[in-house]
Amino acid sequence: MELRHLRYFVAVAEEGSFTQAAEHRLHTAQPSLSRQIRDLENDLGVQLIIRGPRGMELTPPGRIFFDHARLILAQVDAATEATRRAALPAKPSFTVGFLTGYEIEWLPKVMDILRDELHKADLTIQSASTPELVQALLQGKADVAFVRPDKQVGLEFARVASEPLFVLLPANHRLAARKAIRVEDLAREPFIGFSKKLAPALQRVIDDYVARAGVTLRQVQEAATLPTVISLALSTPGVTLMPAYALRLLPPSVVSRPLQGKAPTIDLAIAYNKTNASPLLKLLLSRADALVARAS
Repeated sequence: MELRHLRYFVAVAEEGSFTQAAEHRLHTAQPSLSRQIRDLENDLGVQLIIRGPRGMELTPPGRIFFDHARLILAQVDAATEATRRAALPAKPSFTVGFLTGYEIEWLPKVMDILRDELHKADLTIQSASTPELVQALLQGKADVAFVRPDKQVGLEFARVASEPLFVLLPANHRLAARKAIRVEDLAREPFIGFSKKLAPALQRVIDDYVARAGVTLRQVQEAATLPTVISLALSTPGVTLMPAYALRLLPPSVVSRPLQGKAPTIDLAIAYNKTNASPLLKLLLSRADALVARAS
């Protein structure tokens, strides 16, 4: 697999057409483009695109690969720019932090906004927990971060998304046969909670939700990251509640089911230090409404 395969695939997925991608984005012949996509599918061992009477559409694996491919290409672009700038006189740095897992959705959006100004600074991407990113902002080690809102003196938070929580469970779990799951059903299952040190906001939302429902969960394990959650769900086997961002990152071994009734939600916000005078930060904040609109 080569980077050109990723660029071809992303172009087709974004254009929604082999013809449009070939003629307007890649300036290549359509048969050649189709051959490159087939080579990519052969390398992966899965079908990424289905061609039907209504045109082309991505398969479920294709949608997952599309998100990751966009992130990889955005990171390659960032690395390319940073490498080229390294040969030039020193420039100010600009560090963007992401709550782990959210860079897949939000990094391409940030890059779209900052792309024309990146030649003025060295861009660094950081992925960590909300408490770790908050500390980086307070210590001046990060300029802006996508985190859970948290009351901190000196920091400002601007909400960009509010996500519902869903039930995550093994694909062969008895509750997986249901279209929606009641919160009362979770009380009878091993429950995977979250680290109050690394994911305090998520655990607080879950605690408040089950308390309002009058339910007591039987917590057997504690996790801090999505890969850990998936591993624990398969080994216990247990269930948990996750924000909607994780839907696109789940392997076939686990599935998601909506909660019956009104699901709890958790916010994602842009956080920054009030004293930070970075021009790139001001530009990003001035386009915050555009970020929210794209997320919607």
